[in-house]
Amino acid sequence: MIGAIVVNKPEGWTSHDVVNKVRRLAGTRRVGHLGTLDPMATGVLPLVVGQATRLAQFYVKNDKVYDAVVAFGFSTDTYDRDGVPTSPVTQPEIRPEELETHLAAFRGTIQHLPPPISAKKIHGEAAHRLARRNIPVELQPVEVTIHSLELVSCQGAEARLLVHCSAGTYLRTIAHDLGARLGHGAYLKTLVRTRSGDFKLEQARTIEQLAELARENRIEEALIPARDLLPEFPSEVVDNVTAGQIRHGRDFRVSPFRGRRGARFVKALNQTGDLVAIGEAKLPNLYHPILVL
Repeated sequence: MIGAIVVNKPEGWTSHDVVNKVRRLAGTRRVGHLGTLDPMATGVLPLVVGQATRLAQFYVKNDKVYDAVVAFGFSTDTYDRDGVPTSPVTQPEIRPEELETHLAAFRGTIQHLPPPISAKKIHGEAAHRLARRNIPVELQPVEVTIHSLELVSCQGAEARLLVHCSAGTYLRTIAHDLGARLGHGAYLKTLVRTRSGDFKLEQARTIEQLAELARENRIEEALIPARDLLPEFPSEVVDNVTAGQIRHGRDFRVSPFRGRRGARFVKALNQTGDLVAIGEAKLPNLYHPILVL
């Protein structure tokens, strides 16, 4: 099995829990995820399987889309509903027009401080591990881009937001900072990731569905083949001799008549349609294999 499986992560599971489960179902240790989801979150968790784990480097900067509910009234130490309250509990009535004025500050390219309890690494160790050992955590702001931030509904002390953002964005931070701006405190109540890069919720399988496929020896039906990954990279079919040369690190040429002029990366496929390598442009129509499967 070489490709990707899109999982609809259940609430209460860590991303690593899902990876371990799919390793057992697929019968391979070579499974990795393309971006963590907090245990309380659900939705799109793409996994790469087999040699496709080597493609993970091309997914590091993928945009994400989230459907989030923010609850106002108090803040928590984790910035979500699983945390301990860190401010007095109030019963605010949030007005949509007031909230809209504050949402404007979060749109576009902004400086964004990760939550103190997060997977963000500090000197090689996750911030949440340090925080839980009562070791002071000093995180630095990072630059992220909020492509769109839409207020879907606002009732009582809760607001539902649809957010399209760059990698590295924490919806927990947006919830916490919104509460600070409104003076009520706030936390992230629910979070569903509906898209991660090219992977969408409509493609995602539940753990139960994957387990059923595995019981019937049909787990490969959930696999997106490696050749279909990274659809933004054009493909070039190479003959068997060229495929062998690519596997030994030899440069390869692509047709100048396929509408890929200027493409930085190209997928080299063999004559049966399997992904052989990812090539990077070296000269016009000449590519060097930087990753070979």
